[in-house]
Amino acid sequence: MLTTRYVSGSPNWLDLGTPDIGAAREFYADLFGWTFVPAGPEAGGYGMFQLDGETTAAGMPLAPDQGHPAWSVYFQSPDIDATAEAVRQGGGAVLHGPMDIWDQGRMAYFADPSGASFGCWQPNRNKGLDRVGAEGALCWTELYTPDESAALAFYTAVLGWGTSSMPFPDGSGSYTMVHPASAGPDAMFGGLVPLAATGGTTPHWLPYFAVRDCDATVTRARSGGGSALTPAVDLQGVGRFATLTDPAGARFAVMQGEPQDG
Repeated sequence: MLTTRYVSGSPNWLDLGTPDIGAAREFYADLFGWTFVPAGPEAGGYGMFQLDGETTAAGMPLAPDQGHPAWSVYFQSPDIDATAEAVRQGGGAVLHGPMDIWDQGRMAYFADPSGASFGCWQPNRNKGLDRVGAEGALCWTELYTPDESAALAFYTAVLGWGTSSMPFPDGSGSYTMVHPASAGPDAMFGGLVPLAATGGTTPHWLPYFAVRDCDATVTRARSGGGSALTPAVDLQGVGRFATLTDPAGARFAVMQGEPQDG
């Protein structure tokens, strides 16, 4: 599953673009216990969300002309310029960069052929998130896409993914999961969801955060000005999850894992 032993093609960074970073800081502090640590005056308001001094995500102020509030998932790249060329060759778009972020690393922001946006991070001093897979931290990702086969072909060429599948408990089909091909299925970090099955119209990446109590988290999100796009539901063998928005409208999900035997 998702760990900080990052390899090429796996998620290694996550940030929130929001019109009011102060309001976001308060909302996520109440929801996950995060504190916000500014990156410095030269960072334009960018900063790190942390738990016990470990970075779980980042956030930045978003101007009205910079797009809608959203969480962005970044994947590790060993050569971000080569990744940008692979995105172009695969029918995607380079939206921003590649560019150096001081001595921390090198980043770029892309869109896949369906329009779902994602980033890549080539680490230097900043290797990536300090904490994942634990309560209050990133634990899973999903791509909502209109064409699973085309998406897999694109990301496999760009990021070097492998796949596996899990049948749904009701026998209605299967869930496609992805992992770095070099690391194998034990390094699964996400899945693909057909956009038509959700009634949605906008392809996007959705981050999941681990929580102790899904229903209590949904209640806190609502009381803090967020909303529930999908109510808390159980998935046999996985856990209980819900899809939410923060007060600015940025989408994310929360997952309460099933207790493990032993």
